[in-house]
Amino acid sequence: MKRSHLALLCAGMLLASCGTHQEKQAQTFLDFTGMDTIVVPGDNFYLYANGNWLKHTEIPPTQSSWGTFIILRENALKNMRLILDSVANDKNLPEGSIAKKVGDLYASGMDSATVEKLGITPLQGDLQKIEQLKSPTDVLYFAAAEHRKGDDLLFRFYASPDDKNSSKMLAQFNQGGLGLPTRDYYFRTDSATKAVQQAYLQYVTRILTLSGEDSAKAREEAGKIMQLETALAKVSKSPVELRDPNANYHKLTLKQLTATTGIDWNSFLQQLGVTGQDTALVGQPEFYKGLAQQLKATPLPVWKAYLRFHLINNYAAYLSKPFVDASFDYYGRTLRGQREQQERWKRMCSMVDNEMGDGLGQLYVARFFPPAAKQRMMELVNNLQKTYEERIRNLDWMSDSTKQKAIQKLEAFTKKIGYPDKWKDYATVHIVRDSLIRNIQSCDEYEYNRMIAKIGKPVDRSEWFMTAPTVNAYYNPTFNEIVFPAGILQPPFFYQNGDDAVNYGAIGAVIGHEMTHGFDDEGRQYDADGNLRNWWTPQDSARFMQKAQLVIEQYNNSVILDSLHVNGKLTLGENIADIGGVAIAYAAFKNTPEGKSNQLIDGLTPDQRFFLSYAQIWRMKNTDKLARLRLQTDPHSPEMYRVNNPLSDLTAFYQAYNVQPGQKMYRPDSLRVHIW
Repeated sequence: MKRSHLALLCAGMLLASCGTHQEKQAQTFLDFTGMDTIVVPGDNFYLYANGNWLKHTEIPPTQSSWGTFIILRENALKNMRLILDSVANDKNLPEGSIAKKVGDLYASGMDSATVEKLGITPLQGDLQKIEQLKSPTDVLYFAAAEHRKGDDLLFRFYASPDDKNSSKMLAQFNQGGLGLPTRDYYFRTDSATKAVQQAYLQYVTRILTLSGEDSAKAREEAGKIMQLETALAKVSKSPVELRDPNANYHKLTLKQLTATTGIDWNSFLQQLGVTGQDTALVGQPEFYKGLAQQLKATPLPVWKAYLRFHLINNYAAYLSKPFVDASFDYYGRTLRGQREQQERWKRMCSMVDNEMGDGLGQLYVARFFPPAAKQRMMELVNNLQKTYEERIRNLDWMSDSTKQKAIQKLEAFTKKIGYPDKWKDYATVHIVRDSLIRNIQSCDEYEYNRMIAKIGKPVDRSEWFMTAPTVNAYYNPTFNEIVFPAGILQPPFFYQNGDDAVNYGAIGAVIGHEMTHGFDDEGRQYDADGNLRNWWTPQDSARFMQKAQLVIEQYNNSVILDSLHVNGKLTLGENIADIGGVAIAYAAFKNTPEGKSNQLIDGLTPDQRFFLSYAQIWRMKNTDKLARLRLQTDPHSPEMYRVNNPLSDLTAFYQAYNVQPGQKMYRPDSLRVHIW
């Protein structure tokens, strides 16, 4: 797996008809003690739903954020530990079995004594190879060789469906090579960014010193590494620019690439283990032109220092304590505001999930994901899909021809729930109990070889890109699929016996969110087969972009820290998905028996329960440092705006909580966004 450092009372409620309905007593499923009913719902519904929780919840010292997603991830880690402790200590497991390999991998990570004894020794062979490099070409080819071990040195490379012919896999190259979170971090001059730049220089110096350099030379080399990365940043795109699929699609022959970059791409691909290909996808050709220039212009000793640092940095979290501490001080304390490292067992559970996710996933779903949950989830997905189709048919801004194609795409969605139908085969992965780094490299080499074997072949649409225990979900445009791993299908997102208001407000909104990604500003550019192809009339496309611009303006006005605003362009796709997701989920909920009734539960109408459920799944506290980092790198808006902005666009919310003009969340209908 590619390694990268740089992935949550009711007394004051306005219930006009509270006394006119029979009230039902049932399991609550909502957190009433976490609410702050002094807050007027129409002023800030996020605080109304979560205010007391926010006031009385402290972020644990081992976390940079705390909320629903993090709590579920912690629960998943505890479940992983139950499995891994068991298989790691089972002396009777057959050699070569999945359980044996997963257990031995975990045991090698938990054997801190051996890790400390080895120190940096597992990397010495590669460090010696760096010292033997003699030319710019050697630098590039060394980086290519490290990619075969799972290290994203210098550039990004992977197998990917051809966006314009999504049935075939091609070699995909993207920009990379930077140590700061994004290219913009190299050029900002505000005090907070300057502090991050300085901390990064100190971190590079510290790693080089730990590798054996004297401190003065390490400081000098760190400065030159920063200069080199700044040069690479100048030819890199910003996160907003990377969101445009057409602007980042370049299918070029190797001859064209060689002519435009000066790099021998035939030999380059051979070093990566890729043969028999005459074309490649290059997202940012200008980066590779700039890289070729820097390979020639930057002195070889600087390149060697760069490679030494980034090689060690890729493994620092799994080396001996001095390296682990250095990595945590920069990535944890400086960038994220985390005060303490997580316990070793948590870090090693995450490592196993990252390196042998399908192996651990098999054991995880067998123990923690009942078949009934998959069936119930599929019912919810099908209900939302049906509702989505109805809403597309009733859109007043889209022509019939575009509606027909949108419905074809919606009907073509592949729906994956819980876990893959087939698991990866780790037969060739060699795991020992006394070498964590070698085990990681063995897993990564297996994954790399599996990846490059796909190039030039038909796309395997059964593949998953998240592990079963993952607390998340995704939409994949080239597969035209929505995927919900087992990890997110647990309370409070999903209750097998929960009432519809709670489930539709939580996991229903997540389902709607992922479906809407198929029709956001990026996803709408892909057709039912997953091809990057324009299927919109010019008039419909123009109307969509007018609505999208209104979304940008809504979120641009949100101030988070100091003068930092939400970046409406960076977050546009996620914001459209949030707005559409909760609207679709609500419409689907209204088709259920509970949604059609006015029966009270816990003194709440069904609609009020729906919106409370939605708001409470997004409760989250972040450190200021993490909040600042997310504003500049994360395509998702901060949680409060993921609640308040979509609800401010939804008329049913106004009716459920009697939102009136003059209240802070009120928007006149002309300013409410209605896309899907």
